[in-house]
Amino acid sequence: MRRVGVIGLGYVGLPLAVAFAREGCEVLGVELDTRKVQAIEAGESYVGDVPAEQLRELGERLRVSTSYAPLEQAEAILMCLPTPLSPNREPDLTALLDGARGLARVVRPGQVLVVESTTYPGTTRERIAPLLEESGLAAGSDFHLAYSPERVDPGREDFTLRNTPKLVAGLTEACGDRAQELYGLVCDSVVRVSSPEVAELTKLLENIFRSVNIALVNELAVLSDRMGIDIWEVVEAAATKPYGFMRFDPGPGMGGHCLPVDPFYLSWRAREFDLPTEFIELAGKVNQQMPYHCVAKVARALNDAGLPVKDARIAVLGVSYKPGVGDTRESPALKIIELLEGMGAELRYHDPHVPELVEFGMSCLPLEDALAEADLAVIVTAHPTVDHELVARRAPLVVDLRGATRGARLDNVVTL
Repeated sequence: MRRVGVIGLGYVGLPLAVAFAREGCEVLGVELDTRKVQAIEAGESYVGDVPAEQLRELGERLRVSTSYAPLEQAEAILMCLPTPLSPNREPDLTALLDGARGLARVVRPGQVLVVESTTYPGTTRERIAPLLEESGLAAGSDFHLAYSPERVDPGREDFTLRNTPKLVAGLTEACGDRAQELYGLVCDSVVRVSSPEVAELTKLLENIFRSVNIALVNELAVLSDRMGIDIWEVVEAAATKPYGFMRFDPGPGMGGHCLPVDPFYLSWRAREFDLPTEFIELAGKVNQQMPYHCVAKVARALNDAGLPVKDARIAVLGVSYKPGVGDTRESPALKIIELLEGMGAELRYHDPHVPELVEFGMSCLPLEDALAEADLAVIVTAHPTVDHELVARRAPLVVDLRGATRGARLDNVVTL
């Protein structure tokens, strides 16, 4: 593969584009957001996993446009478009389907087209293939069509695109062969499965597994709180068992691009088969309720100190959805801030990865300033660069939702 196209240059598409370019391929990127196009052309990265130096060293090997026309020159094209939920929590495939329509105008015989976007089983075969075939070409014979779900964990350095096994499934055996050859350029291990539907469901299973287990430990955290038992000690004790147990830690809820979204793709699809996925939906409900439990913990901690929530000065520490990244999508911190603001609290925040929360009209304060004169600090996301034990010593009252200060064992700390 000498020329590879990538549609959608977000947290999935840009790292893929860079990976292929670094292997010597000429990469043709399509991105409708002109700000991202300008950033790439200026050698400025907006994706944490892609250092700006890597972009700058690629030169002409990565060319970006808002037009689909250059993709006609590509041998392979990857579709890395967002698949969020609608306001009614149903799959929103608008961007992906629009991408397929745009691609249908330029697809030519012999090309390899791969869908990377997370979606429900049947999407590639039933929704994407027919749109691409509006070109007059047949999927599986005139051009190759495959599905290969992204397996990106932003901010992670031990498992990257190169050493994370890449799942691949073709519409036909020949489609799978071509897709496997493509990903072999940038991935050490390519795992073949029998159909796009298997690969689509596998991706959902991976995230549903995490969602259900996080919900389980979060529900136990609420119960442990009422029973006066330290859930962190329980989890650590259970984790000493060398078999039959996998550790999941409690927290204020789930965030990011996958876990709060992907399970609902399967539950929506399952309804078409007259099978309600009650287990999956219950996990979603439990995790969505955690910010409310956390706010109740804050209110109770203030009350025990003789303070009302109204006009209390509260420092929120960490507003991204996970440590080490600046992504606030679906972050439980946003719901916690919204609820505390609604109760009349005076809020400020510190997050070394998030300079602004535009929707709340807030800017990040230095840690010392955020803690200054604060009545309470609530640790929502435990970034590794923040000294949380220092926080526990400086703040008069701390609600630790991540277990980041357990080693300090201070009387002013309340844990989840």
